[in-house]
Amino acid sequence: MESGMPLSGGQRALIRESWRRVSSSPVQHGLILFTRLFDLDPDLLPLFQYNCKQFSSPQECLSAPEFLDHIRKVMLVIDAAVSHLENLSCLEEYLCNLGKKHQAVGVKAESFSTVGESLLYMLEKCLGAAFSPEVQEAWSKLYNAVVKAMQRGWEGLPEGD
Repeated sequence: MESGMPLSGGQRALIRESWRRVSSSPVQHGLILFTRLFDLDPDLLPLFQYNCKQFSSPQECLSAPEFLDHIRKVMLVIDAAVSHLENLSCLEEYLCNLGKKHQAVGVKAESFSTVGESLLYMLEKCLGAAFSPEVQEAWSKLYNAVVKAMQRGWEGLPEGD
């Protein structure tokens, strides 16, 4: 997986340590991430529909059991990336397919920068003083590598209607 500049051993250690502190409560921390996402871009709310039900507010969405399942899945993807820091390329096909699925439901590639911002916000809130500039840089590199792989899922697919 092309990640621009590979993660250094020190960066991998920072990611693993910080993730260890966050991953023990994935839904709780995922709620922080998605609350921030909807604060930054409320227009993303309509993308989340279950059984043709449109949520009237972010709070309604964030409390829906189906959405909590989505949060668990997102946190599992992050966990997989952290677990494969030495060899992110083994996740390439999975992430590319995940990108295709996101495009199919109407997610725009540009929205991933807002998701990245929300991820960093969640890490900062959960880690407090341990969220150093070095931790932020390491996570940014990892997130960018994951998003590049997902965006390859857009290639060769028709643009939205």
